[in-house]
This record gives sequence, structure tokens and C-alpha cells, in this order.
Amino acid sequence: MTERYEGSFFGRRKGKALSPTRIQRVENAMPELGLDLSVSTPESALNLFDAPVSSVCLEVGFGAGGHLLHRARENPDIGYIGVEPFVGSMAKVVTTVLAEGLTNIRLYDDDAIKVLDWLPEGSIDLAYQLYPDPWPKKRHWKRRFINEKNLDRYARVLKSGCEFRFASDIDTYVDWTLKRCRKHENFEWTAETASDWTQPWKNWPGTRYEAKAVRENRVPRYLTFLRV
Repeated sequence: MTERYEGSFFGRRKGKALSPTRIQRVENAMPELGLDLSVSTPESALNLFDAPVSSVCLEVGFGAGGHLLHRARENPDIGYIGVEPFVGSMAKVVTTVLAEGLTNIRLYDDDAIKVLDWLPEGSIDLAYQLYPDPWPKKRHWKRRFINEKNLDRYARVLKSGCEFRFASDIDTYVDWTLKRCRKHENFEWTAETASDWTQPWKNWPGTRYEAKAVRENRVPRYLTFLRV
């Protein structure tokens, strides 16, 4: 049976109310920092950034933004597209981007499938999905972002030979993702030894959610799949 779910893949969008100043800051910045999906798909994702970039990475669901910002700082010649519908997280990242003058980040504050459908084919050099909502109740599993249709979307935008990286501390979601990615004709799991999926990627900054998981004795897993 083909998995098809086109509803929202995220839960609540708002938590603690933002101050009027932060709201105004985000509203003023998003016309420049945000992706405008109402315009035609660009010929190249490289053209989305003010600064010249040599490649483009995508992070779906950047949470508090620690990983996204870390990668953007350490690789100023790489463009980063970050997607996050949670208002507080977006405000935090926008504030940091403005304060540090980062020119290699573009943001989107709605469902990631819209970005994946809008981006040019074969335009992304690396994609991350780190600690996505696991929707732990079985009746909600259809809302997990990793499904056949969304893997089709990732496969369309990723360049051949490039990686899709997934991290989670929820065993059922790790197993879920492994099963679906290994079944998909466009993805190949790269692990050869246990350390390939128990150790994080190079220059890994960690995330706030990951630190909480470790404190609660949940074990993070890091899966790498090659776009073939």
C-alpha cells in the first residue's frame, strides 16, 4: 500500500507569546530572509542567497536552530535553507541571523512539503531531518514526515550521490525510517559498522532536544542515506 498523507506533519505552531518587539522583528525580516514560494521556481537554488554560495543544504524542522546556525557559521560558502513552523523557534533564529549578519541562510515557516515541491530538481547537496516529531501514538503514525511520498520529494531535490541525514532517539521512528528508506529505490543506507549510526556526523554541535534525550536515557541514532 502506498503511503499518502498530505495533511500537516507538525503539531502546534505557537507556545509562549512573543513580545511585540520580536514579532515586529520577524515580520520585518522575513521578506528578505524568507523563501517566497509564490514566485516561480528558481533556475538554481544557489540564486536564493545574497552571498555567493557553492552548494545548498536543507534542514527540515530546525527546532531551536542550534544545528542550522552552527553549520551556517562554519561554512559561509554554503547556503542553508531552514524550515520550521514553530513561531518561537523561527523568531529565535531570525534574531540570531540579524545579530550576526549571516547571509547564507534562508528560512520558511510553514510545511516543508511546500518547499520540497517548489525547489528545483537536483538542487540540494545535503538534507537534514533531525529529531522530528515522532508522533508516538500508533493512530498518529501517518503524520510522521518520513513516508514514501515525502521520500520521493527528497529524492527529487537531492543531487545524485548526495546524502539525506536523519537523527532520532525514538527506536520506533528509527526503525520506521530505516524500513522506508531501504525500501525506496532512490536511497541506500551507507552504514557498514555500528559506529556509522551510533556516532554523530563530523563537527556535530548537538541539539537541545538531543541533550534532553540523553538525560532521559534515550539513545540517539544517526542514519545516513545516499541518493542513488
